[in-house]
Amino acid sequence: MAHDVTLITGDGVGPELAEAAKLCVDATGVAINWDVQEAGVDVMERLGTPVPDSVIESCRRTKVALKAPITTPVGTGFRSVNVYLRQALDLYSCVRPCKQYEGVRTYFSSTKIDIVIVRENTEDLYFGCEFEQGKPETAEIIADIKRLNGKTIRPDSGLTIKGISITGTKRIVKYAFEYARKHGRKKVTAVHKANILKFSDGLFLEVAREVAKGYTDIEFEDRIVDNMCMQLVQKPELYDVLVLPNLYGDIVSDLCAGLIGGLGVAPGANIGEAGAVFEATHGSAPKYKGQWKMNPTALILSGVLMLEHMGETSAAQRLEKAVAKVIKEGKDVTYDMKPHRDDPTAVGTMEMARAIVRALDA
Repeated sequence: MAHDVTLITGDGVGPELAEAAKLCVDATGVAINWDVQEAGVDVMERLGTPVPDSVIESCRRTKVALKAPITTPVGTGFRSVNVYLRQALDLYSCVRPCKQYEGVRTYFSSTKIDIVIVRENTEDLYFGCEFEQGKPETAEIIADIKRLNGKTIRPDSGLTIKGISITGTKRIVKYAFEYARKHGRKKVTAVHKANILKFSDGLFLEVAREVAKGYTDIEFEDRIVDNMCMQLVQKPELYDVLVLPNLYGDIVSDLCAGLIGGLGVAPGANIGEAGAVFEATHGSAPKYKGQWKMNPTALILSGVLMLEHMGETSAAQRLEKAVAKVIKEGKDVTYDMKPHRDDPTAVGTMEMARAIVRALDA
């Protein structure tokens, strides 16, 4: 039986990476009906929205999407398409495996790193409840805060509301423990700043501890987020599955990607009760658009996660092994994976994808 999958081609180098990932996923032999959809800055210019209704409708119909990177303007323009998709589809769990592959340059070549970030995807500061500096409603909220708890906020401030709920925390921590059980993981670490943020992060920690009581077969611990960052740099081999609120999860997942060699080898999944969107952790690199030189590994590995999610475990394992083989050999890889970035033997995006297909066939 064929699987229906939405392919969101993205912008910048997104369409190039989407083509490479599609080639590799198709090469596994899994039958897929691809529904190709466009989203991002290019669509914004044509249609006035970065996410046409057809994208959301397709994702709801197929319940599985592979999404290439999409540009998010810094400070101006539309809000993140990624955040919009997660909220519109209630993809509450962001899963980002950070695993070492032999052949990728890293400072931790003698240490085995295999950490999974499970990040709450719908709450916290990224919920998008913001109040712009200088607006009447912002002044009203500042006055209300002064009246309600005596805290004085400077009148020229912008505000972002941080909300963490029992409901959101319970389901993300439960997801982390269920993931650990399914994948034979031994430990879950809750990451927070409960020592300072007692009513938001404090609630996150309290709920996490309560959920952990139902999983006595898996070790549970907690770490304060700043200490967690230091621990990850000093002794990453001690950590297994990390579960974090939205903002910390975003930051720590990039830190962990740095431990294994960078965002170029960091896949990601956004999963909810009614669907899932799989994407590379990195951005769209618009300055490299059209050069066909970017590393497709992260999006191809996101395709591996997608295949596993769809129950195509054998195909997922074969594709991951093919990716690992090509990286280890170091011959048919993009410039960023060579010992020197100006190495003339570096190949382009599609050349690396074709090498992975050859390794898959072998």
